[in-house]
Amino acid sequence: MRSFKPLVVVALLSCAAAGVRAQQQFTLLASIVDPATNASPEKIDAGELRVLEDGVTGKVLRVDAVDRVVKVQVLVDNGAGVGSESIADLRKGLRGLIETLPPGVETSIYTTAPQARPLVRPTSDRAALLKGVDLLTPDRTTGLFTESLGEAAQRATKEKEDVFTVIISAASSAGDNNVQDRDIQRAFDRIQSRPMIVHVLLYSGGPARASGGIVQTQVGLAVAKATGGRYENINTMSRYVSLMPELGAEVAKQMAGQTRQFRILAQRPDGKTGNLGGVSLGVTGKQVTGLTLERTNTK
Repeated sequence: MRSFKPLVVVALLSCAAAGVRAQQQFTLLASIVDPATNASPEKIDAGELRVLEDGVTGKVLRVDAVDRVVKVQVLVDNGAGVGSESIADLRKGLRGLIETLPPGVETSIYTTAPQARPLVRPTSDRAALLKGVDLLTPDRTTGLFTESLGEAAQRATKEKEDVFTVIISAASSAGDNNVQDRDIQRAFDRIQSRPMIVHVLLYSGGPARASGGIVQTQVGLAVAKATGGRYENINTMSRYVSLMPELGAEVAKQMAGQTRQFRILAQRPDGKTGNLGGVSLGVTGKQVTGLTLERTNTK
């Protein structure tokens, strides 16, 4: 596979921002929890934070709490990578996911074969979502993993600023053989442009498993890491059936109805010039579960 360089690639506690324009201030969006309660604190003081660029300490100028409404997009590979014989397990896993998501959370479901298209448009009606799952049918083509992910991120960029988007991609290792570098980069650019988390479940045990897989694996790992999401490579649909409701419960526990983030305005370390380097964040007594670069500020 050809190489690609996403603008921001984050581990749980760091983000690499190479390629960002040279500015002296930058803004981070951080998800922070208290390990004792697994809940976000009401507030964070600047003195509790430590922002570093390439291991050198910068200065935290301002911290603001931001509460966001959660919306969920589910992307489902219904193509040859899963196979018609697994469609019943696919439906069962999706039902388990929907039933464990927080009540009232707006959710949509999109199939990815032969192209990304809505199975259930955004709704908070759980009965409508479950009815939509029953209408899921297999397709002979392979799912479009990268394209559907990019389109999901594009939909998220059109949301209001107080929305946090959770994307759950139930994909397979088949397809995406001809994906272009620019399409991968465009997907990453969209993902990092707004607050969102991406979970990727990659099924590699289907009848078309010999086709593709490298792109999905690399992109799936990168976007999950970049957003603090979860990546799982699974070989049997029985694991998928149990994993989907497990993931739904995880989303419900962490983001029931709304999620709190902290917008952090930081000054680069003295002497730092040129493009922004690798940025990391530490919080006294708490855990950073997600970190993205929101924007740079000209100054």
